[in-house]
Amino acid sequence: MVERHVTGGRLDLERRPILVFWEITRACLLACRHCRASAIAEPLPGELSTEEGERLLESLTGFGRPYPIVVLTGGDVLMRPDLLRLVGKARELGLHTAVSPSVTPRLDPAALAALRRAGVKVASLSLDGACPETHEGLRGVEGHFEQTLAALRLLHDHGFTVQVNTVVRPENVAELPDIAAIVDEVGASIWEVFFLVRVGRGTELAELSPEQNEDVCHFLFDASRYGFIVRTVEAPFFRRVVARRKEGRPFEAGPLYGRLSKRLRRLLGEPRNEPRAHTKGTRDGKGIVFVAHNGDVYPAGFLPITVGNVCEQNLVDLYRESPLMCDIRAARFDGRCGECEYAELCGGSRARAYAASGDPLGEDPACAYRPSSRRRPAGSRASI
Repeated sequence: MVERHVTGGRLDLERRPILVFWEITRACLLACRHCRASAIAEPLPGELSTEEGERLLESLTGFGRPYPIVVLTGGDVLMRPDLLRLVGKARELGLHTAVSPSVTPRLDPAALAALRRAGVKVASLSLDGACPETHEGLRGVEGHFEQTLAALRLLHDHGFTVQVNTVVRPENVAELPDIAAIVDEVGASIWEVFFLVRVGRGTELAELSPEQNEDVCHFLFDASRYGFIVRTVEAPFFRRVVARRKEGRPFEAGPLYGRLSKRLRRLLGEPRNEPRAHTKGTRDGKGIVFVAHNGDVYPAGFLPITVGNVCEQNLVDLYRESPLMCDIRAARFDGRCGECEYAELCGGSRARAYAASGDPLGEDPACAYRPSSRRRPAGSRASI
């Protein structure tokens, strides 16, 4: 990862994102039950052409150095025939890229070797259970669990920094310690845990309760002490847990945490490192921006409110001037998120707030925390 642009010693997330997610295609041979993109087997009409994609990459240099990291996602990035050309263009421009392929027959040694030669250093794969029944119950492909383990080892053997992505849900929450053990065993450097937002095909799946989410966050802090980085997606309240745990504050946790923590120690022994838990105050639209397959721009992939299109407007301008993203970055929230002293560090999931209430600046119902003091209001919304 590259060093971030700073102003006055702080991340300048008003001027530039840390990560630009580009959904280069929605085509995928899988049909996962939780898929945000509702991916299909063929590319959708309107997918950015090679030339349009190259112009998008060129526009990212307008953020200034050091440039944002470009995460190529989908669908399945390997379904895009010009993938290597796009990666090569990014490298030519000085952009760092990461890829998020699907585990299909296309993910073979030749494809990985070509990506490494093109300059890709980071790759992520999804693992949603510690056994075939759980993982394949979500992925819908027999034999996919063992294929995924083999693919993770293949990525490691090819010299990628490996990231494991896991969607946490009631069906697999008890397996989180076992998944952590797999992350450790395959040599992954990062474990990114997604907390479900009910969009795309994910509207059919159940979520954890706020209290269970809190227990899982405390467990993930514990897991971060075994050598790999732990991050969360759509659970920025994890950073509140991390901050309070690092300060040594006492905490109350439920029986789920006790079971997960006990199982983790049984599998991996006593913690052996300082915690490596993500603590940067990013959220949907703050340090993160998402470009869809057709060029539509969103604060994040799970927040389906478009702020423009890269074929008509410059992404730099959209990120810096969109009223919605300005409101998000200014923490102009309602409900508990608006009152919370952790609004800057956390700020709640804007995607889940929107899914729950239709208001992207509302409170995140998945968070169990009750603010202990009212923060100063951030001012009126720019988007109203």
